[in-house]
Amino acid sequence: MSEINGLIQDEYRNADLEVESPVVFGTDGYQAMIRKSLLSKGNNHRLKNAIEKAERGEDVTIAYIGGSITQGAGAKPIHTNCYAYQSYMKFKDMFGKNGGENVHFVKAGVGGTPSELGMIRYERDVLRNGTVEPDIVIVEFAVNDAGDETNGVCYESLCLKILSSKNKPAVILLFSVFIDDWNLQERLAPVGEHYNLPMVSVKDAVVEQFRLAKEEGKIITKKQFFYDIYHPTYDGHTVMADCLSYLFSETKRSIQDTEDITTEKLPVIGNRFKDVQLLDRKDNRIAARIEKGGFGETDTDLQLVEMDANTYLTPQFPNNWFHTAASDRESFKMTINSRSLILVFKDSGSSEFGTADIFVDGHHIKSLDPHEINWTHCNAVILYQEDVCREHQVEIKMASGHEDKCFTILGFGYTL
Repeated sequence: MSEINGLIQDEYRNADLEVESPVVFGTDGYQAMIRKSLLSKGNNHRLKNAIEKAERGEDVTIAYIGGSITQGAGAKPIHTNCYAYQSYMKFKDMFGKNGGENVHFVKAGVGGTPSELGMIRYERDVLRNGTVEPDIVIVEFAVNDAGDETNGVCYESLCLKILSSKNKPAVILLFSVFIDDWNLQERLAPVGEHYNLPMVSVKDAVVEQFRLAKEEGKIITKKQFFYDIYHPTYDGHTVMADCLSYLFSETKRSIQDTEDITTEKLPVIGNRFKDVQLLDRKDNRIAARIEKGGFGETDTDLQLVEMDANTYLTPQFPNNWFHTAASDRESFKMTINSRSLILVFKDSGSSEFGTADIFVDGHHIKSLDPHEINWTHCNAVILYQEDVCREHQVEIKMASGHEDKCFTILGFGYTL
């Protein structure tokens, strides 16, 4: 990721200081900009099925999973002006029946989180533990995966997890962009190419025209598109929604591919986390043996997000294990049979939180400091990944000198 530093922020503050005319949506120039976002129509078999299903009046669910842009950061109000809701409404207007009451909306964007966490929370936040079967899933992690330890394995694993669902949903890859024109499209687009998925690039639509003068065809300035150096304004979210709706309309116009995509091929980056599952204080389907030790409390001061079209906030990972300042010094211990294991813990800006040491099979492997990012959100880190499933002993304890500090184990992701 290119560094977003003070120079970029100054450039943003000083850009286009003259009074700007409002963005004119729908002009020929605007539509030409939107057309550039269509990186690939991909195999349209699944997306055409979803469109035709909606047109017949059958229930169709369109779901979104991603980071803070998908959550709606920069849009006001966040629940109806975010790109996700706007593009859902466009799909509903284009293809829904009886006022679109047969088209349903699931939004699962969580700020500051990558696909490494998205793949763990997919069943909970999108499938709602088996109660929802989305027909279309938009995946938006192109600006969140810089810290992905696997350099794309988690992203491909998430895409395969969705594509492998029994109801065969369409997967659309959406590549958003930061103010310094950066995203991870170069790393992630090969996943879409490999499985022939529809891909929409906001970067391809807007970045080139940012450099133009108005008389040369500039449609929207950086100042108009970006709320801050990371997130779109309402206008920016509208552009993103229009990019998606252009894919919808082009798919509608196209002849349907007769054959579905195939996932029965070697991965382009990796698929080792395709079957990852969540383990927390509530869900322990593999009966891992847990001794909570001094981590016996439940943390309620959690990252909060607006799910779906809700205005209220939903706490992330409420079924956690919490070590408080008053807790005893006993370790959290877990015996688990798994091939890989990911720990999800809480980052915090509070001085009450301290560092925890992580041991696997008696070996110290990591020390985790919840202040590295320094604001309340969810952080995922791989503890081990192996080729065979076997028993492991996991121990988490407060580091020396931090015994009277707090630490929250939000949950785990495991594969068998």
